[in-house]
Amino acid sequence: MNYWEERYKKGETGWDTGTITTPLKEYIDQLTDKNLKILIPGAGNGYEFDYLVENGFQNVYVIDIAETPLRNIKSRKPEFASHLIHSDFFALENTFDLILEQTFFCALPPKMRLQYVEKMASLLNPNGKLAGLLFDFPLTAEGPPFGGSVTEYLNLFSDKFNIKTLEKAYNSIKPRENKELFFIFEVK
Repeated sequence: MNYWEERYKKGETGWDTGTITTPLKEYIDQLTDKNLKILIPGAGNGYEFDYLVENGFQNVYVIDIAETPLRNIKSRKPEFASHLIHSDFFALENTFDLILEQTFFCALPPKMRLQYVEKMASLLNPNGKLAGLLFDFPLTAEGPPFGGSVTEYLNLFSDKFNIKTLEKAYNSIKPRENKELFFIFEVK
């Protein structure tokens, strides 16, 4: 918890793009059910959250272990204060129709990946989806971010999820170009 809070306080937030990224924006733009219950874990400054609520999605929640980014979101969207969860993701007990992944998975130590998969599956309603971006570069001991590969992700997620889409993101932002996979996994 302190690690991430300190990164925000020191301005060491290289992952923060200052806006929603193109792949998630385009995915959200094709969602038609504005009643979906959506979670954004490790939401950081929550640009995806902002975009969703500004486009009519009212049942959107974020969870982050650091308090600073949640305060930042609250300052922009005070009417959604009750949708901002300051907690450990792995302690969350609720269910959602859709969980959006952007730089949360890659921030976790690789030894926690199976725990991530199991927790995600437990948080999704029947037919619920986990969608977003995963990094596509070799896994190293140094990070975050920690990389991964299509093969690793297929092995990791296939027991709990039906793999609907897992492909090179064609619309990544420049700094992440050719390093991201867009995915949609449906819970089994």
